[in-house]
Amino acid sequence: MKKILPILLSSPLFKGISETDMLPLLESMGVRRQPYKKGAFVFLAGKTGTRIGIVLTGLVHIVQEDYWGNRNIIAPIRVGNMFGEAFACLPDAAATVDVVVMQEADILFMDAGKILHAGEVMTEPQKCVAMNLLAVLAQKNLFLTEKIRYLSQRTTRQKLMFYLSDEARRHHSPVFSIPFNRQELADFLSVDRSAMSAELGRMKREGLLEYTKDRFELKERQ
Repeated sequence: MKKILPILLSSPLFKGISETDMLPLLESMGVRRQPYKKGAFVFLAGKTGTRIGIVLTGLVHIVQEDYWGNRNIIAPIRVGNMFGEAFACLPDAAATVDVVVMQEADILFMDAGKILHAGEVMTEPQKCVAMNLLAVLAQKNLFLTEKIRYLSQRTTRQKLMFYLSDEARRHHSPVFSIPFNRQELADFLSVDRSAMSAELGRMKREGLLEYTKDRFELKERQ
């Protein structure tokens, strides 16, 4: 467990927790570690549970699929980040998304109920994790608000421009890499991949941006 402490201490869920307090805290949360192969499903829509997952290695995507298999990527979850917290806080609510492993992963699971329902007297580390959990939920709500803004745009170009502009601001640089390949980006923005690729080509020819695979550079309008 000590080998993964640096990853956990960097996670927003454990912000403010000391290394000394971490091991007893993890024990109180009933953590367990589990490996997954690429393509495996970690959570399935329709299931309930109280587990929060933290990605230790690899990459997972939170996705929604319709009856015919059309996929919409809600968010990528990378090393140190967590998923499942909203449904863990509402254990009777069925999940509305799947969690799919995109790169072979190790995931640490913990029981949120053992913190949220620890009793009237909580230790200081438990209080800290509970407050951090609220902060993470608020941050993810902002992320979903951003995504709604992308999806509400009328054209593929507008969706791309809003998303890429936000990524540039998030990286504090006009040069940045995104966590998606072309198909995944199309799924994230809910657009046709071919139409999106054609639009990116037009934007490049117009001098609005340059790109190579997942790396983009935004250009100022001349």
